[in-house]
Amino acid sequence: MAGSRPGGTFTCVSAKKTALAVVSAALLVPSLLTVPAHASPPPPPADGKGQPQQAPAAPPESMSTVGGALLGKPGVQVNPLAGAPTLPATLTGRSWIVADARTGEVLAANNAHWRLPPASTMKMLFADTLLPKLPKDRVHRVTSEELADVGSGSSLVGVKEDLEYSVHDLWLGVFLRSGNDAVHVLSAMNGGIEKTVRDMQAHAEELQALDTHVVSPDGYDASGQVSSAYDLTLIARSGLQKADFREYCGTASAKFPGRQDGGAREYFEIQNTNRLMTGAGGLSPYKGIAGVKNGNTTMAGSTFTGAAQRGDRQLLVTVMNPSGGLNSVYQETADLLDWGFAAAGKVKPVGELVPPKSADTSSFGSPAQTHDREAAAAGGGAAGGRGTALAVAAGALALVVGGSYAFNRRFPAGRRRRPEEELLP
Repeated sequence: MAGSRPGGTFTCVSAKKTALAVVSAALLVPSLLTVPAHASPPPPPADGKGQPQQAPAAPPESMSTVGGALLGKPGVQVNPLAGAPTLPATLTGRSWIVADARTGEVLAANNAHWRLPPASTMKMLFADTLLPKLPKDRVHRVTSEELADVGSGSSLVGVKEDLEYSVHDLWLGVFLRSGNDAVHVLSAMNGGIEKTVRDMQAHAEELQALDTHVVSPDGYDASGQVSSAYDLTLIARSGLQKADFREYCGTASAKFPGRQDGGAREYFEIQNTNRLMTGAGGLSPYKGIAGVKNGNTTMAGSTFTGAAQRGDRQLLVTVMNPSGGLNSVYQETADLLDWGFAAAGKVKPVGELVPPKSADTSSFGSPAQTHDREAAAAGGGAAGGRGTALAVAAGALALVVGGSYAFNRRFPAGRRRRPEEELLP
């Protein structure tokens, strides 16, 4: 990825009751649109050393159809109109998706529902689940027991036993350094690892992230721990409704508490491992990037979900397990973001990001089902979709009928923003 790309910043969008964007019913097959009941996927077979094996080389012939029938098909799904840009020719990710963050339209996808190891992108679900539960100013003294089960070779922020940390400090460690030590401490504050895993699984099901099976809250490689590009995008979209989530995932650098030898507490700088934000690894920062989370493990390879904005258009991209070096996942994400911005109004959606189960869709069902049912009633023509999504109002998360996700992005504490990066009004 050479040079900087033009763009804006993630801006404040008012919460309004606007209809979800029209999705062509021709893309959807009625018999395939029923959302399946959740069943945890069977764990992949373990090798002789008790470690999960790599996922199969090819995606299943049939996958979940949550969000639309085309999303359940293997291979690239895109529906270009006249003048649409071609997808990047260099994509190698085993699974990826490009979605409009506001309307939920999926612009293009590849094996969107392929269940793959997620690595630390699982921390998005961890944060979306626990952030409302733990006040950020709460202070906690860490015990040795809370750090005892952190996996060997884990990414760490440097949490130490017998020292005090605020919840705010620990979340910075989770988002910026992907610190599994911070995850384990926050999990202990939530009642323990097992309870946290149950809470995360329940929240995934509420979001209709039904490809996701949680085994470890930090994304550490574990038999049966899987998610999908579709689910990770749903989870990121939900997380970005929370002001604290936006703050932490959008922080480039911050000070983290270190030792305390009788006097003032020492602090050291931590930097976000999201290379599209910081420009580390020889990459140029992606203009308009607003997060969200990256990951890398032996089983998962590299994974990344990114959010960015140009003008009033906001996109979410998830890429899972591309070939190549550590920069590949960022390069392919940036290429797909560029494509998505260029493709605005020039492609028919191939599916959509569904709202949470608890969203009041009245008699309309899920947006995907509504599009299909109305299209059938109209004789197969395009139908206007109706559905429910989340909006931010007066600083609180509210459910509204007929609305769309709204992002109220504020640049967080940490590195100060340069003048050219200031948020638009």
